Amino acid sequence: MRSGAILFTPTALRRRDPVPADLEIAQGAELKPIAQVAGELGLRSEELELHGSHKGKVRLEVLDRLQGAPLGKYIDVTAITPTPLGEGKTTTAVGLSQALGAHLGKRVVTCLRQPSQGPTFGIKGGAAGGGYSQVVPMEPFNLHLTGDIHAITAAHNLAAAAIDARILHEASATDEQLFERIFPKDPHGKRPFPRSLRTRCERLGLRVGDPEDLTPEERRRVCRLDLDPAAITWRRVVDTSDRFLRGITVGQGEDEQGFARETGFDITVASEIMAILALTNGLPDLRRRLGAIVIGADRRGQPVTTEDLGVAGAMTVLMRDALKPTLMQTLEGTPVFVHAGPFANIAHGNSSILADQIALRLAEVVITESGFGADMGMEKFFDIKCRVSGLRPDAVVLVATVRALKMHGGGPKVVAGKPLDSVYLEENLALLRQGLPNLLHHIRTARKFGVPVVVAVNAFTTDTPAELDLVRQAALEAGAEDAVACRNWALGGAGALELAHAVLRAAERSSGFQFLYPLDRGIKQKIETIAREIYGADGVDYSPEAERRIEDFTRMGYDRLPICMAKTHLSLSHDPALKGAPVGFRIPVRDIRASVGAGFLVPLLGRISTMPGLPTRPGFYDVDLDPETGRVVGLS
Repeated sequence: MRSGAILFTPTALRRRDPVPADLEIAQGAELKPIAQVAGELGLRSEELELHGSHKGKVRLEVLDRLQGAPLGKYIDVTAITPTPLGEGKTTTAVGLSQALGAHLGKRVVTCLRQPSQGPTFGIKGGAAGGGYSQVVPMEPFNLHLTGDIHAITAAHNLAAAAIDARILHEASATDEQLFERIFPKDPHGKRPFPRSLRTRCERLGLRVGDPEDLTPEERRRVCRLDLDPAAITWRRVVDTSDRFLRGITVGQGEDEQGFARETGFDITVASEIMAILALTNGLPDLRRRLGAIVIGADRRGQPVTTEDLGVAGAMTVLMRDALKPTLMQTLEGTPVFVHAGPFANIAHGNSSILADQIALRLAEVVITESGFGADMGMEKFFDIKCRVSGLRPDAVVLVATVRALKMHGGGPKVVAGKPLDSVYLEENLALLRQGLPNLLHHIRTARKFGVPVVVAVNAFTTDTPAELDLVRQAALEAGAEDAVACRNWALGGAGALELAHAVLRAAERSSGFQFLYPLDRGIKQKIETIAREIYGADGVDYSPEAERRIEDFTRMGYDRLPICMAKTHLSLSHDPALKGAPVGFRIPVRDIRASVGAGFLVPLLGRISTMPGLPTRPGFYDVDLDPETGRVVGLS
């Protein structure tokens, strides 16, 4: 037991057969007070800020107290290329946590991302796990939680508003008028020097003292950004899948005539601020990263930052409370940190470094989850998140399903909301065998990083022993440490005990972890390394726009940043129709964005969009309140 912790008491499951709907299980669950969960983990009362009885924010001061504490084992949960239904990655991560903590007596923490409202009300539904392996309470987990995503939306859109306001005001004022407005006199007749403008002056090589001492030319350089409207890259965000906001025109009000420009919206979880939240190591670093965000360029082609706009400090104030991870629990009472929520197909797809750092100092085993397949979230976990944090993984859990492998073998299209074809419900070893190359590709991908792999087959009731055995044998032959069937959806932690033992064995092996590429390679070299080594592509083709971006970013000194590919999660390639382990394809890069504050470049591959759209039959059709009880219904 870690110092200061109290004895862990597992929560008994009230299992039923057949397994009820996820929401019914979650609403009928027995929950510990979150203060008890915190105490069992070793957190002090002053280190937890309560948000009701069953969730709370963890103060970052705990890292100072735990400095020098030994680190627990670090396990990343990823998956094969999924169907649109998902393959139970979060369910497996939660079940593994329950098996380790509630059944094997290990001090364990699970670190998960906060779900976005986009998929919750769209196709995918919630992300709290499923069956008897869930994070609870489920409703706040899948909805507002403690408001972090709203804080990101507010900070991001504040910067967007500052951009257009600056263009408008610079156009309507002389240099001297701008100086008077940006450096107004205080009641004592002095002109204070705002922090953000001090930083801008230092970057421009100008004196920082009394603003009155600036020469007219220096005043002009400080106060006039001279933004090029055509070079602005900062869009607006909203946490709703709204395809009609992908392209918009702003500046059409009566007072903005002559300032119209085309822009658009991204979904909030694709915001660079979300990526920053997941990668920062504390408040000073958050302030620095937010100030380093590049929002566009001036008319000389030089980058302009939020620090130049003078808005970075206010953005940090909006984000201050979001910096603290949220503590929750599983159905069996094991602790869960929920923090940050970047998508893995259009961002880096991992929860926060801060949550992992706190967890690793409190627990013997920490389970973190990477979004989508090993080609997506896991590659970014290794090459971006681990590079920033300095943490090294001990093992990878690769989640697979017989259903998904049959789809990769040529099975009928799997569509959310429609019944599965009978081929997915009956034994078909030939079809399953044809789909195995996708699993084998992901095993080889994980092993390229030098990390041992355990395959977790999320078993459905329709899977036959012969099908499960075929997957196991293929995984072992491909180099997996073990491959086990998991039944935690129906049984809770008891259904993931074999997986827990296999993970503990794998984590004791010496990990020879290595990055896929060094940072001193050129932008194209890094993109092409990922395309060939992770996706299996023959090469990469760049649009003229992407070529210009590479030239500009190299000139600006951004060529030493790691790469965060934005592509479909439904294929190893850029084309969602190419299933299995495709060969003979090339990756098209149509554009590249610079997330300088987050610290990476984002190539956009093929038709990938940073704003999802709602389907014909969205999930919000089912979500409502029961008029008699006031409880949420229809959330999944």
